[in-house]
Amino acid sequence: MDFVLGGGAACGACLFTNPLEVVKTRMQLQGELKSRGTYQVYYRNVFHAFYTIGKVDGLAGLQKGLVPGLFYQFFMNGVRLGSYAIIESAGYIHTNGRVSAVKTTLAGAGAGVVGAIMGSPVYLVKTHLQSQSTSSIAVGHQHRHQGMIHALRVIYRAHGILGLWRGSSAAVPRVSVGSATQLSTFSTSKELVIDLQVFPQDSWLVALSAGMISSVMVVLAMTPFDVVSTRLYNQPVDHLGKGRLYKGFSDCFSSTLKKEGLTGLYKGLGASYFRLGPHTILSLFFWDELRKLYQKLR
Repeated sequence: MDFVLGGGAACGACLFTNPLEVVKTRMQLQGELKSRGTYQVYYRNVFHAFYTIGKVDGLAGLQKGLVPGLFYQFFMNGVRLGSYAIIESAGYIHTNGRVSAVKTTLAGAGAGVVGAIMGSPVYLVKTHLQSQSTSSIAVGHQHRHQGMIHALRVIYRAHGILGLWRGSSAAVPRVSVGSATQLSTFSTSKELVIDLQVFPQDSWLVALSAGMISSVMVVLAMTPFDVVSTRLYNQPVDHLGKGRLYKGFSDCFSSTLKKEGLTGLYKGLGASYFRLGPHTILSLFFWDELRKLYQKLR
């Protein structure tokens, strides 16, 4: 049941934040491996990107990749949050009755790795679909899939079962860093809010406040890994399934840093917060409330 509650909470958050995921993906691919000032800027900021995509691709363009996004959130976060809930319930994240930062970080990272591997194929498809756009505002490689099932079939026929896990080398560090940061800061922030007696212990505002604190830390820690992950998943491949732009995670990281500087690794930072911030807050809030409801109904 912990896995279902975790997946359901993440899907609820995804319905609200998917348009921001589309914006984030486009901004991270814009000017890929090009120095500032040498490429056309289609998306000046989060709000301009939102307006441009809505105007050119239509409102449906802002919900591209929603179906694989929901599948990804259910499987990845179902495994990630479900695993963490079991570890937490067993008391493994506590030392002398208090939340241990080290133990929550390790538990969050471990749960994140498992979730990332499970959800990698649909994340690959989600990235492909969200990068697709009208040629006048296109950024990154355009894969031209017709939908999630079509994309999975095309990738499988061309590159086999391993092709569906292409890019997972970036997904593991991305999700493990994000998960470790998110779950450790959420647990410690929730404990802090309760200790300060800002709200009643069983109030929904405790989880909401902890989620807001956690979201800031997640975005700062995760954005460079998120940029690398998006680019590895979206890059074109040859007939052998090998990337034409990057050899792997470290090559993408170093190439982006060399060509675009540190700001290249933080491309779409504003979009990342507008997407990851609400998603972190909503998913952790829904997760905490669903767990409390389940405990009452047992």
